[in-house]
Amino acid sequence: MAKFIGEYNAKLDDKGRLVFPSGLKALAAADVPLRFVVKKDLFSPCLEMYSYDEWEKQSEAVKARLNPSFNREHAVLWRAYMSNRAVVEPDEKTGRILIPKHLLNMIGVNKEVIFAGADFKIELWPKESYHSSLISEDNYVSLAEKHLS
Repeated sequence: MAKFIGEYNAKLDDKGRLVFPSGLKALAAADVPLRFVVKKDLFSPCLEMYSYDEWEKQSEAVKARLNPSFNREHAVLWRAYMSNRAVVEPDEKTGRILIPKHLLNMIGVNKEVIFAGADFKIELWPKESYHSSLISEDNYVSLAEKHLS
């Protein structure tokens, strides 16, 4: 399983493509093609990129908790869970990746983005939003003490 670490800047080109960071590419498993499922984060104004294998694992865990065939609320939740998703792959030669415009619009991307490695996923943020979403060192220490001690 890939472990994504680090922050990388990128700019949209004229056709709305981004160059997938080589630093993240190097962290992916060498024998697995780079194919991602992209979705809007549930809590933050960013997109999440999961390797296809990780996406299958995550979605199977959600589906295992639901019975969308015989429970109306489960069916509605599953449909919402599966909506606004896209499968994307970096171009092998150029490394460019095309994220659907409607997903970029959902998080307010204009021109510059941050690819932020977050262990089993990559977060894609508008540059301005990413920096304002970070917490202070004191808040980080407080949360660590509260939840990890």
